[in-house]
Amino acid sequence: MTYPWHDSTPIYRQLKEKIVNMLLEGVLQPGDTVPSVRQISAEYQLNPLTVSKALQELADEGLIEKKRGIGMFVAGGAIELLRASERKKFQDIEWPLVVERAQQLGIDLKQLVNRNVKGGK
Repeated sequence: MTYPWHDSTPIYRQLKEKIVNMLLEGVLQPGDTVPSVRQISAEYQLNPLTVSKALQELADEGLIEKKRGIGMFVAGGAIELLRASERKKFQDIEWPLVVERAQQLGIDLKQLVNRNVKGGK
């Protein structure tokens, strides 16, 4: 399977983000086995070192744990830890950019939020 990697971000970061999204979407749950470096490398046609780097970052962040001779698993509490981290990133980095852009375009933030909360278009 060929995956559409973007040139603007290192592939290991894109792979890491893909796994993070799998956690947030519930595809991977605490205790689940994470596919091996070899499996991921074959599936996405990536260099094993690239895959290892992505998985190591996830392990460093406490989202996955390596059990020698057994494999890698989603860590207990990983989803809560990840959500807290992603909320902070959204509030500190992404939301201020949205607010700034809305102000540039003259969009009332209360109307924008209400419109999206109600599911309106």
